[in-house]
Amino acid sequence: MGLRLYDIDSANLLLERNYPQTFFSIDGGIQECVTHLGASFGEGYYKEIFFDGIHIGYGHANLYERVLFRFESDFETVEMHFALKGKSQATGGTLSKTINFETYQHNILYGNSICGQIQWEGNEIQLCEINLSPVFFKKFIPDNSILFNDFRNIIDKGKSGLLKDGNRRITHEMYAIIDSIVTCERKGIFKKIYLESKIMELLLLQLEQLSDTTILNTTLKKTDVDKIYAVREFLLENIDSNNTLVNLAHLVGTNEFTLKKGFKELFGTTVFGFWNDAKMEHAKKLILDKNMTIGEVSDAVGYKNQRHFSDAFRRKFGFPPSKLKK
Repeated sequence: MGLRLYDIDSANLLLERNYPQTFFSIDGGIQECVTHLGASFGEGYYKEIFFDGIHIGYGHANLYERVLFRFESDFETVEMHFALKGKSQATGGTLSKTINFETYQHNILYGNSICGQIQWEGNEIQLCEINLSPVFFKKFIPDNSILFNDFRNIIDKGKSGLLKDGNRRITHEMYAIIDSIVTCERKGIFKKIYLESKIMELLLLQLEQLSDTTILNTTLKKTDVDKIYAVREFLLENIDSNNTLVNLAHLVGTNEFTLKKGFKELFGTTVFGFWNDAKMEHAKKLILDKNMTIGEVSDAVGYKNQRHFSDAFRRKFGFPPSKLKK
């Protein structure tokens, strides 16, 4: 069982990953590896975790230019695909139709020994893909849905395809789960239990959103959507800073009204509601994983007053940070 990636011009083998036959078994141990990319077209890495019928892949790369690859795989899989950054287009080979993904989009696809060409656009590529065995995945498909019955037929016939023709937008909840999966530092059986629970939670959100026919397209322009996501990313990368709504809007070249309205529409919360939650979740992780003092954590998430931090933590989780520390 393997995956191979070739340079479309020179036909040189760029990447080859061979997976054990236990890749989709249910009795193997957890395995992890990281492949580093260093080539004329860019640099980055691809981290993989696989166990008990589940494969997790997370990649992040900076490209110098648009790149075109040829890919080959010889296994059957259902993939939960999340395009966190960048734009891709897969065509040809055994694919019945072109598969496109843009930044902030997700979908579920089925592949059976697929091959073809894939083109990546954009300076930065970031993705998360979770592969499940078809037998495992079909246990969670509802029986009373035309959408899921059609996808089940695709799997049964061994034809590659998407669950939904139109991709959906990655929600704030999905981002949070993906981050918890990628940054999980547990070991052994506890890591397997944690990752399995998070993957099931993420799959639930995907299936619910993909099957919901009442979801309307955003009223925002694509340029405004990009700006609002840029604010989200800025907040997460500057968790300890202090900004006003006006400053954040000006930072990405929009106005306060568009930012407030768009953030609520895309993420279901206010800008500062999101930021506060992000601060508290980060604080919780620092206390649990980094053995930092409450004062150090308070400074790390931008609070000048430790008591104010403790009050905010209690409002978020229902108990003070000192209790978590103990």
